Amino acid sequence: MGIPSEMRDFWAKRSQREPVLLIASPAEERKVFNAKHCTQEGVRAGFKAASIACVVSAVPTLIAVRTVPWAKANLNYTAQALIISAASIASYFITADKTILECARRNAQFEQALRRQD
Repeated sequence: MGIPSEMRDFWAKRSQREPVLLIASPAEERKVFNAKHCTQEGVRAGFKAASIACVVSAVPTLIAVRTVPWAKANLNYTAQALIISAASIASYFITADKTILECARRNAQFEQALRRQD
């Protein structure tokens, strides 16, 4: 579906013509910076965890496929890839979520400490 091109062009031109009168306060800028920082920290931690989980799940899976008769008969390349990627994806999202929540909690405590000082 989407927005018809005439309406899209109208809103695009209107936003270019009219200057935005809203100015962000320093507190809002700090909150945006903290949110970006928390997200980057979560992505970094999630990537590290996913890399480790990939190696930790790949080694036993590939060894089992070559040595265990049942795995040799029943786990094709797609199944092996799914086992390895499922572990990596799960560890990425779990770690990123925990890291972002921890960072947000830390920022909230910092904000409360700043309010108490005022």
